[in-house]
Amino acid sequence: MFYGWVILAVGAIGGVMTSPGQTYAFSAFLDHFINDLGLSRSMVSTLYTVGTLAASFVLPFVGRRFDRHGARIMITLASLLLGLACIYMSFVRNAVMLGIGFFMLRQFGQGSLSLVSKNVINLWWVRRRGRMMGIVGVFGALLGGLFPYLINTLIAAYGWRWTYVILGVMVLGVMIPVGWIFTRNRPEDHGLQPDGEVLQAGHEDTGEPLETNWTLAQVVRCPAFWVTVVGMSSMSALNTGLFFHIFSVFEDCGLSSTVAASVFVPIATTGAVMQLIAGFLVGRVHLRVLLALALILEAGILVAATRLTSAPLAYAFGVAWGIQGGVEILVMGVIFANYFGRRHLGAIAGFSSTLLVAASALGPMPIGVARDLLGGYETVLSGAAIVPLLLGLACLLFGKPPAQPPAVR
Repeated sequence: MFYGWVILAVGAIGGVMTSPGQTYAFSAFLDHFINDLGLSRSMVSTLYTVGTLAASFVLPFVGRRFDRHGARIMITLASLLLGLACIYMSFVRNAVMLGIGFFMLRQFGQGSLSLVSKNVINLWWVRRRGRMMGIVGVFGALLGGLFPYLINTLIAAYGWRWTYVILGVMVLGVMIPVGWIFTRNRPEDHGLQPDGEVLQAGHEDTGEPLETNWTLAQVVRCPAFWVTVVGMSSMSALNTGLFFHIFSVFEDCGLSSTVAASVFVPIATTGAVMQLIAGFLVGRVHLRVLLALALILEAGILVAATRLTSAPLAYAFGVAWGIQGGVEILVMGVIFANYFGRRHLGAIAGFSSTLLVAASALGPMPIGVARDLLGGYETVLSGAAIVPLLLGLACLLFGKPPAQPPAVR
């Protein structure tokens, strides 16, 4: 059996184990932070934004360490630090401690462990990379979707502080052994080729088959990179902002919180299926086309969000949002490895992740401010839809990188 299948499992488990650092996990703890620590909702939201922004600036360093030290060390180290950060959260007593905790969970969970778990798969798969990421997406949606329910159950049984201890022990007990025992850095280090391919007799092993490798210095001089990363950042900001305010958006439409919560089911299930479908399209359809599709769908989602007049329309909206999210997540997982190769993937992914995570941190605030000033979401969301629409067109026109990297002096 090709060892890349083991790496696929490692990356998938790692993606699920990032859950304590993801927004959907924090939302389960939000009211407990407010009530137990005596903080306002705006204070907690501000701390979360600042912590996420600060965490994003560390990711280029993490990416470079991934290139230098390899996936095995980085997955193990990120898992250790994430587990300890969870345990630290059980000791939080004030706003300063909470802000530090937010920084650590976002940095080690959403940032570091997510980056290295995704890109170790990219190192082992090239031709079938899209399909493999689609499989991982289904796994992550099915298991990752259980985490909010698990957290709510644990909080009800043990309280929020002990829940963080349990989550920390889970990360330490599962991901450290998985990362250290089963992770291997690159197939070429073990006499293997990506995708399990066998070299033909008489063909020299160049160590970098099937791809052209760019350095970060070359990438930042490529217009297609900036069109791509700005497009993805816009979706990161707008989707995070819409998720953050979704209950309020539905309330303004006259829909109950029960309907709003139930819409997450079609979002998750449709998103999982769409990741699998999009994974099989990679290699058949250029990635800039799939990215443009996600951006244009994002524009439609923003316009439709304030026009939901019934529960059936809300569920149809959830299906559409799941389709958009499935394409977006799949493209984000493979696009830089496909465009720029594997040799400097950590540095490239670390740099781009800084922009994406920072954008996600900045998404909720302007939408909330506009709601307070204008009395509704329709103007801000419909106006914001112009951004992904134009960026989708820009991706179609300018999103294809040249076959060879530019010379850098």
